[in-house]
Amino acid sequence: MSAVAVVGAGPVGLTAALAAHSLGLDPVLLEAQPRTAVRPGSRAIFVHRATLDHFDRISRGLGDRVCAQGLVWRTKRTLWAGRQVHVHSYGATAAVPFTSLPQTVVEDLLRRACDAAGIRSVWGDLVRDVESTPDGVRLRTECGATHDVGHVIAADGARSRLRTQAGIALEGSTSTTEFVVVDVADSIRPDLAERVFHYRHPGVGGRNVLLVPFRGGWRVDVQCLHGDDGRQLVAQAHLWLPRVLPEVPDPRITWSSVYRFQQRLAARFTDAHRRILLAGEAAHLLPPFGARGMNSGISDAVAAARAVRAGSVEQYARVRRAAAEANVHAAGAALEHLLAARRGQRWLQWAAATASPLWSRAGHWLDAAPYGPRIRAVGY
Repeated sequence: MSAVAVVGAGPVGLTAALAAHSLGLDPVLLEAQPRTAVRPGSRAIFVHRATLDHFDRISRGLGDRVCAQGLVWRTKRTLWAGRQVHVHSYGATAAVPFTSLPQTVVEDLLRRACDAAGIRSVWGDLVRDVESTPDGVRLRTECGATHDVGHVIAADGARSRLRTQAGIALEGSTSTTEFVVVDVADSIRPDLAERVFHYRHPGVGGRNVLLVPFRGGWRVDVQCLHGDDGRQLVAQAHLWLPRVLPEVPDPRITWSSVYRFQQRLAARFTDAHRRILLAGEAAHLLPPFGARGMNSGISDAVAAARAVRAGSVEQYARVRRAAAEANVHAAGAALEHLLAARRGQRWLQWAAATASPLWSRAGHWLDAAPYGPRIRAVGY
């Protein structure tokens, strides 16, 4: 009996397999999609320092390789209706606090690390049935294979089949306001790269706009106004993108999407027999602001492998659910700030923007608030 199966070969599942291998377990990685399947878009582009440290612990030099492929921007800037209200630059000699690159590149590096470690993997075979007992788990696949394992780390995404078959509900809410994300190709010079947040951008009808550089281009995130049709806004991107990204004379869109903020949390992070451990989007769905989704999922993955090794699955479920609750709370605070549905919230933002030239803390608040409060006690 293999010690652990990992279902799902996104960044969370690949990390879980590497973490399990690093602890001396015998993981098998199961993925429904073929290995050659193409995943469009940059998706999660921001890799936190804590995540890079996780990578280095489970596979020597992996964090450094991710850093080498990514882009580190050293300046963050916030504007209100075209006027700067805050700017902060990291020192050139400071430790790398993060790196920014497409999720597809991170996945490719993780797959190579799994191959180099000799981790068994099965691609293009959906896990169809899951039977959990006090003694282990039996997995049956579409192609007729059976895997008997001691534990399963379920990293099979937001529509997790394992979560559903374990009878665990995904509870929470979805925002009514739409957001538009557009990837724009560009060869960015690292010394010129900046993360920029615009409140009420005059070039796109007073909508909030986030610009994040990454290796290969820009992520442009636009908050729709009440009554907007996100798909129509994407269709008109050729009109407003030059005003949002004047640095790119002929912006070429490589991917776009319309989404709503999800704030959802699994009722439990493990099944009744403590044999199935939920991780990543199988356990929680979070808005992208603050880069909490993939980074918290990778922390889940490492913690899940450790819990299987130590026999502390119940503790995993309790601690990681507490972390997810904190992330959902922080994401909710960020969403409330961005939507500013109440007149008092809008007045407070305007007052902070007005005061920012004379009071730096007002500008700092405007810069930090769209990402929610920092999480220190339970981590990502």
